[in-house]
Amino acid sequence: MVPGKLPYWAENILLPILNLMAALLVSALVIWGLGEDPFLAMALIFEGAFGFEEAISYTLYYATNFIFTGLAVSLAFHAGHFNIGGEGQAMIGGLGLTLAVFMIGDTFPVLAVVCAIAGAALFGAAWAYIPAYLQAKRGSHIVITTIMFNFIASAFLAYMLVGPLQRPGGQMPESRDFPEGAVLTPLNELMAAVGWSFEEGPMNVSLLIALFCAWGVWFLLWRTRFGYELRVTGQNKNAAEFAGISVPRMTIIALMLSGALAGMMGLNELLGEQHRLLGNFTLGYGFVGIAVAFMGRNHPVGIILAAVLFGALYQGGAELAFEMPTITRDLIVMIQGLVILFAGAMEHMFRKPLTALFMRFPKREAV
Repeated sequence: MVPGKLPYWAENILLPILNLMAALLVSALVIWGLGEDPFLAMALIFEGAFGFEEAISYTLYYATNFIFTGLAVSLAFHAGHFNIGGEGQAMIGGLGLTLAVFMIGDTFPVLAVVCAIAGAALFGAAWAYIPAYLQAKRGSHIVITTIMFNFIASAFLAYMLVGPLQRPGGQMPESRDFPEGAVLTPLNELMAAVGWSFEEGPMNVSLLIALFCAWGVWFLLWRTRFGYELRVTGQNKNAAEFAGISVPRMTIIALMLSGALAGMMGLNELLGEQHRLLGNFTLGYGFVGIAVAFMGRNHPVGIILAAVLFGALYQGGAELAFEMPTITRDLIVMIQGLVILFAGAMEHMFRKPLTALFMRFPKREAV
């Protein structure tokens, strides 16, 4: 083992598990301090997330959002950039999706779904292009510009939903319903078509699209020349320039791909469940995607597992708040925040003692 470096399995499996256990331990202490049984609370979270088919459907429904936003953060991070604008890119992606559905959904509902997927990706990529250009050509910090563009996207979406796209005669910031047929099929219906009975729930085809995107990101980053150049750019820009790689070009392309992935989050929320454009449909999923990406070590497989974990916390937490009135929704958000804290901001807390432990047992070299 290289001195000061953890083995691959410890870096990518053991360390995240330790961070998760620390977060759950602190959460258990808070629950115990409120006079509730922490073991029962954790059992209720697990039961509420995976104990029955409808719960599984909701868990994977939430996880789908996190896969999209986690992949978006990860792809930009591999290029050396911190895209914190997933919220805004998802909002604009949802707008592009909605415009595509309304343009051709009444006449060609199946084609409208295909165009909606493309519209969500294109609008999300276009919204990410502006901060990417400012970073690549003007030196503007990507974190600052993407945060600012979140607020601009929110204001623009609010304007559209109380103006041109507002439901006729409605008072809420929402559009009219999508045309019948211009929606994504629930997965339980697909399962029924092949003879597998599954309880009705919000889980839909966008989960399969998210998994395909995860495979696509893996293939792009680790099986293509472009992905290799992108990772080289993220690890050492000077080396990339010396090798003839255009760093500004890589910056723009990587962030546009990241924006496209974030923009596709609307497939699950809007095209799969709500069937209309809502003003607050992102619900902070873009920011949770940051923790999902870091906890998953910016690898698509890890992101999928971390997304399922956060989906379980969302769904299981709602069940816990229902079963234990003492545990309010705010406390559930605190538990989620602790997982984000330990998995993101404090992810290196156990690295030094773990590295020291491994260094005490050096690997024997062959003579």
